Formats: sequence, C-alpha cells, structure tokens
Amino acid sequence: MIVVPAIDLRGGRCVRLLHGDPDKESRYDLDPAARAIAFARAGARRLHVIDLDGAFGTGENLAALRAICTAVDIPVQTGGGIRTHADVRARIEAGASFVVLGTILVEAPDITRAIFETYGDRVIAGVDARGDTVAIRGWLQSAPIDRDAFVRALAEIGFKRIIFTEIARDGAGTGFDLEALAHVAGLTSMCITASGGAKVVGDLQALVECVPANVDSAIVGRALYEGTLDLAEAISAVG
Repeated sequence: MIVVPAIDLRGGRCVRLLHGDPDKESRYDLDPAARAIAFARAGARRLHVIDLDGAFGTGENLAALRAICTAVDIPVQTGGGIRTHADVRARIEAGASFVVLGTILVEAPDITRAIFETYGDRVIAGVDARGDTVAIRGWLQSAPIDRDAFVRALAEIGFKRIIFTEIARDGAGTGFDLEALAHVAGLTSMCITASGGAKVVGDLQALVECVPANVDSAIVGRALYEGTLDLAEAISAVG
C-alpha cells in the first residue's frame, strides 16, 4: 500500500476542505514546496496536488505546482480544473508526472479519449461520489451517470488507475468507506487509489485488510496537517 500525501492548493497556499465545501476551509502552509519537501523526506513515493481554484473555476495555481515539482524528485500527480487538452499539457510542462481528470470525463468524452490516446498511463481518472451519485465541477454539481456505470466506462476507455473518493468521508477523519471501496474495486481490474477519511494509521491498516488487492494506494491529507497521523509511521506500517 502506497501512502500518498495530499497538497490542496487555494490562493497559492495549502488548505483542506471539509466534504469539498469551499466555505469550510482550514488553512495551513504558505509555502507548499516546503511541505512537499517535508513529505518527500518522510518517505513519500508520490504526491497528490490538487488545484482547488482550478476546480472551482476561480483561478489557477500553476506557479505553486511548478515550485513543488521542482523541489522534489518523486512523481507528482495533479488535478483540479482540467478542462482541455491544453490544461493537461500545461500541468505536464510544469513538471507533473501524472494528471488527474475529473469533470472532463463526464462532460467531454471525446476530448477525454483524445487525451488518453496522447498521454496514456500518465492520465488518471478521478471518481468522486456521494453514494451512487458522481460529483463534478469541484463537487458542486451532480453528473448524469451513476458511479458504477461511470467506473465501467472508464475501464472501457483503457484507464489503468482511478482515484476513488467518497465525498461524505473527505476531510472528516472518519476512516475510509471500506464498503464502497470494496464494491468499486469489484467492478474493475483497474488499480484504485483510495481517498477521503484517513485520520490514524489504523484507518490505513483497515484498508489493507478489508479491500481487494487492486486498491493499492491511499491519499492522506488533513490527518498529516493536524498531526493525528505521522507519515513516516504510516509508510512503515502499511508500505
């Protein structure tokens, strides 16, 4: 199990949102690159960087992403506000190893296929759900496709990895939704990164013990910033 620290960017700084609500923001570091360096030194093998301003359509944090990618020598996956082929290219030119697609998967399937044909395994599909309902546009809108059909459609395109987030757990520190993860993992042979809910090392251990093997990584955010989970300890426990 790979533990992937999260850096959510808003206004150039690290923040965390509760359930993805832009009005429920906790602010942390003013220097995201310094935080990235600290995560790398603690043993992180990959970073997850999300541009919340891009996701909400209120701006972009490309300079902060570039600073993070320059500061560390581990792969960075990034998403938030990816609406066009050019957006993917800009993130990769900024230094990202992987780009996470979200809303575009639902709203522009033809562009999605073109992006996949160009970048292949360098693009990851984001599946953000409230129960059976898929959320898009920074989780502010519902998509006209249910979760399970969406996952199957992504597999048909050829995606090798999805990031699955149960929004009700995101930022809440109540543990991963193991039932939902097991269900989604059973729909596909794609690799799955779990996201949303980790607070203590036990949450990661439960993930290892209770879900299929294709759930091979987990994103951790608020717990690292608030000190309820130590990254080095977590990596040692489940890595």
